[in-house]
Amino acid sequence: MRLALRLMLALLPISLAAAPSARAQDANPTLYMLRYIEVAPDAESKAVGMLKQLADASRKDPGAMRFEILQRVAPAGHFVTFEVWKDKSALDAHSAAAHAKTFSDAVQPLLLAPIDDRPCIAADAGPAMSAGGEARFVITHVDFGPPSREAGLALLKAASGAGRKADGNLGLDVLQQTARNNHFEVVEIWKDQKSSDAHEMTPATKEFRAKVAPLLGAHYDRRWYKAL
Repeated sequence: MRLALRLMLALLPISLAAAPSARAQDANPTLYMLRYIEVAPDAESKAVGMLKQLADASRKDPGAMRFEILQRVAPAGHFVTFEVWKDKSALDAHSAAAHAKTFSDAVQPLLLAPIDDRPCIAADAGPAMSAGGEARFVITHVDFGPPSREAGLALLKAASGAGRKADGNLGLDVLQQTARNNHFEVVEIWKDQKSSDAHEMTPATKEFRAKVAPLLGAHYDRRWYKAL
């Protein structure tokens, strides 16, 4: 009995230390999903039609906060769905919905590789803004060696805060993958290609790239998309 009591007392500080983190996650249950989809070159038009049907139906799902269909500037057979859901229950219900299953089954013959799902939570999310027809979405996959995760995240947060103030910026989110917490998806929205290019060339962006490079665990993967 005394041994059990001592064990409980020893574990108490650990449980108390973990509690704030759990409460912080509960306070913002919003989930983000990026689904990377690659289809054969001769299947691009068919995939676009299927994705638009999926988006139209999915935006009506309970808990859907955003559902964007993005096509890569090049190669054009690469697509991403950028989804924001109220909570995990809403995302789970969407995944089980008939229209999601119908799309998943129908797109299989067109795929060059399995669909790559990357569920995320917000590490540093900005306000959501609508994007016009000329808008450019820039999605960057960034992963850090585990010992460098916090230092890398601090750099991402600082860069995102500055980026939101740049001319032509319509949104900038730093998202942390739920399965691998040292992997991040940075989603930027720019008014047009010109404003995106201008931001790429600023001294602050170049300085950020120089600082973040030694912390990376893999290639800094940056891709440009247009909204469908």
